[in-house]
Amino acid sequence: MLNLLFPKVCVGCKELLLKGEETLCMDCIHSLPVASFHKTDSEMLKDKFYGRFLVKNATALVYFQKRGLTQELLHNLKYRGKNEVSYFFGKWLGAELAENSAYNEIEMVIPVPLHKQKLKKRGYNQVEGFGKEIALALNVPYRDDVLIKISKSGSQVFKTRILRFEAEEEFTVQNIEAIKDKHILLVDDIITTGATLEKCGLQLLKGENVSISIATIATT
Repeated sequence: MLNLLFPKVCVGCKELLLKGEETLCMDCIHSLPVASFHKTDSEMLKDKFYGRFLVKNATALVYFQKRGLTQELLHNLKYRGKNEVSYFFGKWLGAELAENSAYNEIEMVIPVPLHKQKLKKRGYNQVEGFGKEIALALNVPYRDDVLIKISKSGSQVFKTRILRFEAEEEFTVQNIEAIKDKHILLVDDIITTGATLEKCGLQLLKGENVSISIATIATT
């Protein structure tokens, strides 16, 4: 009865979901520009951080296409309250990473945090579901109480490259003992220049004997 009154529709194309479909219809799933660097052993994403900070592994599930399906999905996630998108991609990537030996050493999943004011306004961190589902698949803790954002900036996606690097966002680590000797998977929704992930990574590397891998929903 609930489905009759409030039918489930695809978050991408808004068509009715068929039996067995969740969040995205099969047509939208098949039209996504899949990246999945973890399947190809490509180091293209990892190379974005060369000379900036040490990254063991880096992957993204899909490529970001401006005015395309991935932009629509990320906008629905970040600005239209469609938090189920985060969980959908987390389940997808988590299942694949659980079968990938390069990610078997992950011991903790940590999300790029939102500033507390933005978190209060939005009501959720758009990468929370993504990170939680990956952590569940890898059977490791998800910790959103370790890396903290201590300054606020606007959305980074549509700013120029220079402005992204100059954005006044800073992060800090609290309870640094919690990450001692840990291989951390740092997760975010999208990689553009990598500046935000670099700032987060450098803070996490202040922990003793910490190593970092990266996973995101999308990459430009």
